[in-house]
Amino acid sequence: MFLVVILLIVGLATLVFGGDFFIRGSASFAKKLNISPIVIGLTVVAFGTSAAELVVNIFAAVQGTPDLAIGNILGSNISNILLVLGVATIIYPISVKKGTVWKEIPFGILAVLVLFILSADTFFGNGGGYNILTRGDGLILLSFFIIFIYYTYGLTKVKGEKEDVKTYSWPISIIYVLGGLGGLVLGGKLLVDNGVIIAKLFGMSELFIGLTVVAIGTSLPELVASSIAAYRGHDDLAIGNVVGSNIFNVLWVLGLTPLISPIHVSPEANIDVVVAIGAAALLFLFMFIGHKKNHYKLRRWQGVVFILVYIIYLAYIGYRG
Repeated sequence: MFLVVILLIVGLATLVFGGDFFIRGSASFAKKLNISPIVIGLTVVAFGTSAAELVVNIFAAVQGTPDLAIGNILGSNISNILLVLGVATIIYPISVKKGTVWKEIPFGILAVLVLFILSADTFFGNGGGYNILTRGDGLILLSFFIIFIYYTYGLTKVKGEKEDVKTYSWPISIIYVLGGLGGLVLGGKLLVDNGVIIAKLFGMSELFIGLTVVAIGTSLPELVASSIAAYRGHDDLAIGNVVGSNIFNVLWVLGLTPLISPIHVSPEANIDVVVAIGAAALLFLFMFIGHKKNHYKLRRWQGVVFILVYIIYLAYIGYRG
């Protein structure tokens, strides 16, 4: 047990340093390429911080643990909004671009809605009495992912705003991004592996572990990356990381997973899909509370609300077991 705790601490430290390097390198890339940082946040940072979820789901699919796979994605998406954005916003209020409010956030809601339609077979009278994500469902999710990538490609033509961002040479920027990504993945793996060991010692269910220990563990890269981005004033990276990561999780990670092995979705997981939709809808709603014309912002009190809702959700799934 002592060694497990030590590895947890090492994983956390690796995440923190990896996140700092990754954000520095990503911001430098955006500055040098003269493109909007939101593109970097929606793609490079989101893909990098979603690597942990992808690794976990691939192993879960191969090892035949579907509840862990679906719980990991749903739990990660919920914690990304309620926990990650909650903490990042409390650290420093986040300004959100108009395009993010009206395009990227709604696309994130659409992604979870599509997941609900594909996974809730019994709700729609299909599936022979059980819910399953088939290989065909995976291809549908990947098709939406291609549309998202095409959209972000269009954003690269929009020049970024002038920001106070420190730039590095191309080799150093690449080293920062790759080294930071490695730190995020390694740190996340150490936290997840050892967190699962502790959770199993207390007799927790597979879905519960996926929704809590694994989900929070794989969301730690997003938490670190967005928190550091918010602290450094890179608002687009902070919000783009979360929104992009959630889209990647559902359309890319859950799109690939059933191609390896179809995923049976438990009835309890459908409730968590609804919670994920609600969390995304709450983020969208917060954009219009107290905002000025074409100026959207997440404020500290809204971050506190996110955290409180997340605590209530954790209490619920703890009671549910």
